[in-house]
Amino acid sequence: MKVGILIVVVIIISFLIIFASGIQKNKPKERDGEMNHKDLRSSILNESYRNINSIYFAGGCFWGVEGYFKKIDGVLETQTGYANGETENPTYEEVINNSGHAETVKVNYDENVVSLEELVLHFLRIVDPYSVNKQGNDIGIQYRSGIYYTTSEQSERVKRMIELFEEKKERKTAIEIKPLKGFYEAEEYHQDYLDKNPYGYCHISLDSADDPLFDVKVNEKSSDEALKERIGKLAYNVTQNEATERPFTSEYTDFHQKGIYVDIVSGEPLFVSDDKFTSGCGWPSFSRPIEADAIEYTQDNSNGMQRIEVRSKIGDSHLGHVFNDGPKDQGGLRYCINGAALRFIPYEEMDEEGYGEYKLLVK
Repeated sequence: MKVGILIVVVIIISFLIIFASGIQKNKPKERDGEMNHKDLRSSILNESYRNINSIYFAGGCFWGVEGYFKKIDGVLETQTGYANGETENPTYEEVINNSGHAETVKVNYDENVVSLEELVLHFLRIVDPYSVNKQGNDIGIQYRSGIYYTTSEQSERVKRMIELFEEKKERKTAIEIKPLKGFYEAEEYHQDYLDKNPYGYCHISLDSADDPLFDVKVNEKSSDEALKERIGKLAYNVTQNEATERPFTSEYTDFHQKGIYVDIVSGEPLFVSDDKFTSGCGWPSFSRPIEADAIEYTQDNSNGMQRIEVRSKIGDSHLGHVFNDGPKDQGGLRYCINGAALRFIPYEEMDEEGYGEYKLLVK
């Protein structure tokens, strides 16, 4: 009889421990310092789910343009060359003597990691969009700015981005948007030029590739008590103590309104409504972050499991975990996120809330 009672007591205590782990602080995590966050994400990407595309950017001297795009997450390969001229297989000497070609960089990218829209925004960051046949100190028709596409879908998406950009700036750009009319690989010494010549000429700040696309005022750090009072006990435990909210309890689980999701602590943008899907797991799920480099990845070996944790880049808030059982046609990843770590900004209120620039990324 006593043995039976003891067994019942042990079962009850075990149940209470498991239940409490869902809403209280988890055990300290063992974090693997050998792999950086990009390597961790790459480790769960299924190459067979890649959606590889190519887009062609002309933005002045192609050394810097190539060097910049090589640093963008999701860019798989780059190649410098000459595009949209009057002759075939031109040499560099012919190009600088008015063959009509533009110094262009072919960018191969995985659409499931970095969107075409995001790449266009990066391009707009590194060029003077109003300059004609000139970028930096380089002058000539070969230094004109252009985006050259190969499909009608790319055409529509690129033109939409440029039109939205022009509307916001209330000024027309000088960027030519045309179908690709021949792309010819540049001489070998032009390929990966800044890798081979790190102090070579470059009219672009390559370090800016690591910065968020837009400046967003993040919430200032506050005391633990003030933060807990502002965001609530559950959100505090989730973001600061790596707790996990109970499944199917978040208002965002089956929520599909148009807008963006930001870190409830810092306010930094994290996800777009377009990338949200219903996974059935009980937590809000996304196929990718709002920007390819918006999330930090860490190895999480807590609770006897090996998982990849995702955290906000600026606020360092615990968000959840990423798994490789997501929709195959969207890259195969499932960002399983605690709703308590998020704040939703409706599309109609993004300007008022200070996220107007990010409307360019919401379809």
